[in-house]
Amino acid sequence: MTADEQSALRALVMPLLEAGGPAPIVQLGHPALRRRAVEFDGQLDDTELAALLELMRRTMHDAPGVGLAAPQLGIPLRIAVLEDRFAGDPAVATVRERSPLPYFAVINPRYTGVGPETALFYEGCLSFAGFQGVVERHRTVRLDFQRPDGSSASEEFTGWPARIVQHETDHLNGMLYLDKVLTRSLAGDAEYQDRWAQPDIGPARDGLGF
Repeated sequence: MTADEQSALRALVMPLLEAGGPAPIVQLGHPALRRRAVEFDGQLDDTELAALLELMRRTMHDAPGVGLAAPQLGIPLRIAVLEDRFAGDPAVATVRERSPLPYFAVINPRYTGVGPETALFYEGCLSFAGFQGVVERHRTVRLDFQRPDGSSASEEFTGWPARIVQHETDHLNGMLYLDKVLTRSLAGDAEYQDRWAQPDIGPARDGLGF
């Protein structure tokens, strides 16, 4: 990254940090969502990075959501925060393999599918507010990433946590779930809650024909 590029990046980050939070989440159509984010290699110092991660976490909680990538704040860095604290309906949680995901931040993450199994479920996106759609994703993934302290890590995730990992890492590659969604499954939030918020996608598949 050139000095001019780093200056431009800091011009995006610093006003958000100075304003406090939560920060505005950019929506579909914003160019930051369609560009591959750049590797983080010290463009922010440790204090600034910690402040950005805290801002992202507050914004994620306020939305509310279970993950947030830096491009969703208009910041083109390969950084994301993830946390799933929602209990939800036990029947749905069992079918969707949804278990609590403690908060963690990832820098420069990359995921790889583990095994041939996939899972299809509805998901939404804070940058495409008001809609849900079915996406087929790896059931299990290995995530290689850096922690905020710069150390390297590799972890495996299965079920709903694996879905969150894939969704947020995709954001860093300029990809939204809309790029993978089964289009006939798309539903507004109200219709989804009234009709298709079932333990599995069978009723939605029958009703919407996908």
